[in-house]
Amino acid sequence: MTSPKTDAELLAALEEVAEENYDRHVGAAQDWESHDFVPWAEGRNFAFLGGEDWTAAQAGLTDVDRIAATVSVLIADNLPAYHRDLAFSLRKKGVWWKWIGRWTAEENRHAIVLRDFLMTTRAVDPVELERVRIEYMTEGYSAPSLHVVDMLVKYALDETAAGLRHRRAAELATEPRLAAIFSRIAQDDELQATFFRNLVSAALDIEPDLSMRAIADRVADFAVPVVELPGQGSSSTLLENAGIYTPEMQSEQVVKPLLQEWNVFERNDFGADGTAARDEIASSVS
Repeated sequence: MTSPKTDAELLAALEEVAEENYDRHVGAAQDWESHDFVPWAEGRNFAFLGGEDWTAAQAGLTDVDRIAATVSVLIADNLPAYHRDLAFSLRKKGVWWKWIGRWTAEENRHAIVLRDFLMTTRAVDPVELERVRIEYMTEGYSAPSLHVVDMLVKYALDETAAGLRHRRAAELATEPRLAAIFSRIAQDDELQATFFRNLVSAALDIEPDLSMRAIADRVADFAVPVVELPGQGSSSTLLENAGIYTPEMQSEQVVKPLLQEWNVFERNDFGADGTAARDEIASSVS
């Protein structure tokens, strides 16, 4: 019985598939400019430049719109932490570095367009948003050291969930311009999720048991990033109460579709370790 591939060996084995999916991603992605979605004519100076500082009376968004946009901009703005995490795991050069750069640039664009919209329309307190942003980015997030397949599974889950949150936010938004931004971001999320999802599928063909263990572990501990919003509480609770993202949605529209895409319960190429991991998934996913 051969030993499982090391991370370096698996990266090399996946490189051709990664190149194909990188090219597919770039070819499928529609070019868009963040500045096109921002109503600049509504903007005006704050007091520092002789204008008027923000007051609560200027906030025009509904609670649902404001929560969805604030949480999304904070998560997207914390991309340096996610970039470091991904770059450490996918440290082989070539297509992996190209993908990390592309993914990071797309996430940065999401933060830019949301923040510009919120500042220009004065939808939220800019001082409070900046304070929370600094605190959130300084804290970063704690994650265990993960192997390559674990990382691919993790980001397949993350980006699938992000696409779902933004699609749902667009459906619920009462501000049509913000709904357009959410829809545009969701398209990027879904393409990013496809890249990671396809790489996991390829890893399953190369290392079935190793990959199934990664899927079981990452599904077991999967949770979307959480932001504490002052005076409002946990972002996970706020999103759930708003109907944007709930535990039921995570199970039915994130986890289960990915398990189906990866053919988890129909494959017959697992050894004892892979079978045990699959059994763990079966017992936890109703």
